Amino acid sequence: MEKKQIVPLGKWGQNYLIDKNIVHKIVAEFNPKIDDLVIEIGPGKGALTKLLSQKLKKFYAVEIDKRVINELKDSFPNLILINKDFLEIDLNGFIAHKQKIRIIGNIPYNLTSPIIFKLIEHREIINDAVLMVQYEVAKRIFAKPQTKEYGILSVLLNFFSETKFCFKVSANVFRPKPKVDSAVIHIFLNKKLPEGIPPNLFIKTVKAAFGNRRKTLKNSFANSIYKEIKFDNIDFDLSRRAESLTVDEFISITRFIANNAEKNN
Repeated sequence: MEKKQIVPLGKWGQNYLIDKNIVHKIVAEFNPKIDDLVIEIGPGKGALTKLLSQKLKKFYAVEIDKRVINELKDSFPNLILINKDFLEIDLNGFIAHKQKIRIIGNIPYNLTSPIIFKLIEHREIINDAVLMVQYEVAKRIFAKPQTKEYGILSVLLNFFSETKFCFKVSANVFRPKPKVDSAVIHIFLNKKLPEGIPPNLFIKTVKAAFGNRRKTLKNSFANSIYKEIKFDNIDFDLSRRAESLTVDEFISITRFIANNAEKNN
């Protein structure tokens, strides 16, 4: 019986990877061990899944598209499929395995930021992630201060992880061919964080600072959740803009806010 042709859907940001060389390069970077706890995001037609199935005793995949579920199940007996949106699954449900999760995937580009934020949120139970992302997003992730690409993703991934730019990927290796190039990145989430800095407060501080990108920090904070904080005594020039700050400077501001909040309680 001839297999039904499945057309990638734009509503889910589907672009199927069709180049075997790229698939091998991605899995080589991931370097899975037979007993690793692996979750693949969006296996689609199974380009990465096929190679992963040869290297893992069992693994998981989260796929929202019901059209490919049966074919994936039939093709890969050691694959446990979860037919949901990755952003809606409870990663804490995997804690019973008593090992850290490893993530891999050619992810929907329109969901890159939410997916990365979810990984950061669950960093205590995730070891690392190898992701295919839009090249322009990769440039933002690795951007330096004083550049137009530098922003929230740059700061947060620098703070919470060690991140590696693996390689650029041409649009020609996908079906349908997207209008942009891609890149593979490797995020390691076992970085030791500075003491005395509440992680959630750091995230809120960075988001507040970039909330009005063209405004000074003073104005950005005045229009944020920190509008009640008195910054009069901060040893920092709040006439600067968020894009000029290093990660260490964001840490310094977060520490001031944390201490100020304690005094007001």
